[in-house]
Amino acid sequence: MTAQAPILIIIIPLIASFLNVIIGLWRKRLCYPLVIITLSLSVILSISILNTVITQDVIHYRLGGWEPPWGIEYVIDHLNAFILSIISFISLTIAIYSKRNVEQEFPEKAVYFYTIYLLLVTGVLGITITGDVFNLYVFLEITSLAVYALIAIGRDKAPLASFNYLIMGTIGACFYLLGVGYLYIATGSLNMADLGRLLPDLYHSKVVLVAFAFFAVGVAIKMALFPLHVWLPDAYTYAPSTVSAFAASTMTKVGVYVMIRIMFTVFEPRFSIAMLPSTEILGWAASGAMLFGCILAIAQTDVKRMLSYILIAEVGYIVIGVSVANRMGFTGALLHILFDAFTMACLFMAAGAVMHKTGETSLQGFRHLHRRMPLTMAAFSIAALSAVGVPPFAGFFSKWYLVLGAIDAGKWIFAGLLLLSSLLIAIAFFRIIQNVYFPQYENLIAGSEIALPSAHNDNITLRDEAPVSMLLPIFIMAAGILILGFFSGKIVSAVIQFTVPGGF
Repeated sequence: MTAQAPILIIIIPLIASFLNVIIGLWRKRLCYPLVIITLSLSVILSISILNTVITQDVIHYRLGGWEPPWGIEYVIDHLNAFILSIISFISLTIAIYSKRNVEQEFPEKAVYFYTIYLLLVTGVLGITITGDVFNLYVFLEITSLAVYALIAIGRDKAPLASFNYLIMGTIGACFYLLGVGYLYIATGSLNMADLGRLLPDLYHSKVVLVAFAFFAVGVAIKMALFPLHVWLPDAYTYAPSTVSAFAASTMTKVGVYVMIRIMFTVFEPRFSIAMLPSTEILGWAASGAMLFGCILAIAQTDVKRMLSYILIAEVGYIVIGVSVANRMGFTGALLHILFDAFTMACLFMAAGAVMHKTGETSLQGFRHLHRRMPLTMAAFSIAALSAVGVPPFAGFFSKWYLVLGAIDAGKWIFAGLLLLSSLLIAIAFFRIIQNVYFPQYENLIAGSEIALPSAHNDNITLRDEAPVSMLLPIFIMAAGILILGFFSGKIVSAVIQFTVPGGF
């Protein structure tokens, strides 16, 4: 089974998505168990793959027995084995969380929801595992079509948000495909390793330069990098809670992975660092993402929208770690992919649990929730402190690496912006935490000399915690935030140190 793990991790959820429709027509209640079993197998397979890569070497799996570059090859090294493990674990945890959310928001569409959810997971895993640039595009489109459909079934303006995302996503996909086409014109190959061998002699070709530009813009749109992020806030705000949690914790991270793979595998690091000012441009775009995302997050009154803007800033953190082009910064970027995946999953799931119980996600709706939903709010607070970068939570460790990476590169402005944006994120989350735990002081904080009592009688609040099926995944993410930071050294020594591009 281990030898076939690279293809099984794709085939199992793909087949399960089709079986889900058939089973759903017969016994609708069996769809949820099928999804859990399928994604549990994906977790087992991803752990097996990661263990194989760590203990043995890079995995090469040739589809149909065709040798590359003629055939499609799955190539799994420490980098994508690491990302695969994150995606599969997050997708299972969020699937567990989804049961009550789906039952409440769209019970009549549960069969189709789980079918498309499995297709979405298949696409994201495929993007990560493939070693072929055109095959990556195929999985990119599977992922995009699935997420457009899942967002569209959300609340209020979800169909319009999904349509806007579709337009921007299609533009991004077209840019990526044009990049693939130009590289194929120049090299006659689509295999990433083969491209990496052929391209150095063609770096001064205008065709190759145009291809790289198309790749950069297309991937930037897909991962919502400032200023190409405009589709994200509406899409993640109005999407169903399950979809928001999955997309926020995985899809932007996979976009960063694609950027890293293109910049440092298909092209050599020197091309992006020395021959073109691409890393410098990425650094300033990431700085804009951090400031823009944090400032607009503070201005929001809807918690899901606030989290969406914070996510834009978090993408900036990861990209700035890549842009400084040194070992410390790259280590921080990959650690932040892991830690932010847990953090965003926890935050969006907690916000979804609040919506499940109260019907809203406004700041005022969070008043006194420490009485009504103490466990959910405790997990939310842990994730918020991690996003701010408070020690000993996981986010502190990745931000520490990022700041050190910026300093080592002599980018003192980037280091200062990293610290400033953390302060702004703290202000944004303080507004929520103040509403949860200390609403009686809101007038004092606003500038009054004394703390006036709340306008509502909040003295008696009945406890009404989130269902266990929602609370357990939230607590798994919160526990990960508490534990993973302490193992960051082990993660770096076992996996991340082997992912750092040569010359960093």
